[in-house]
Amino acid sequence: MRRAIAILLLLTASLAAANLKLYMADGTFQIVREYMVTEDRVRYYSVERSDWEEVPVTLVDLKKTDAEAQSRKEALEKQTKEVLEEETAMKQERSEIRSIPMDPGVYMLENGKLRIFKLADWAMRNPKTKALLKLVTPVPTSSISYMELPGESSPNVLPSGTPEIYLQLSLEDSFGIVKLTPGKGIRQVERVTVEAVTKEVSEERETIKVFSKQLAESGLYKIWPQMPLAKGEYAVIEYTEGKLDTRLWDFRIE
Repeated sequence: MRRAIAILLLLTASLAAANLKLYMADGTFQIVREYMVTEDRVRYYSVERSDWEEVPVTLVDLKKTDAEAQSRKEALEKQTKEVLEEETAMKQERSEIRSIPMDPGVYMLENGKLRIFKLADWAMRNPKTKALLKLVTPVPTSSISYMELPGESSPNVLPSGTPEIYLQLSLEDSFGIVKLTPGKGIRQVERVTVEAVTKEVSEERETIKVFSKQLAESGLYKIWPQMPLAKGEYAVIEYTEGKLDTRLWDFRIE
């Protein structure tokens, strides 16, 4: 807050020190520091002569002069508002950072209370048809598996489609939000293909577009969807592409 006050004082001082144009009825103007109207006279401080002077009010274009003065006032009010909003946002962000544990994981703040998400246990499933194909053909074929979570719905229910989620990374990995595909007794996370010869791993998942902001050098990020999430099953995902070391924290939007 001290920083905000210092900036506001600087803005006010800068505005007070700035010069104005006192417009005359004949189209000319005087550079003045300030002016005031007293009955039928306009009293102003001339920057050129460093002294107070007066002229009849009929010789001054007060409408144009007042418009410029009002413009300066509005500029100061706008800058003041921006400074205060920025300081408020920074203060809130510092408070949020202090509320999030340093331990790797996913968290939310709900009405000031910390919510800790449990790391989900995923498993890989190989379709039986692919296993049979390998038995009847000597030609190497790619292996296709599916990463799945148990259960058709997550116990972590979020009431809003625009959740603000905090992710403390365990490594310098990629991360985001993915949409899960519910099935019988499971939720599918992604399709995984392992090439027969090269053993190269490729992963196909339905990724949600998110905004992200790093809050601390420790690897703390805030992430939130660019568009409101529809009702359904989702998960926060942390991964290294092609290595199947994925970490998941599932949730449901109702």
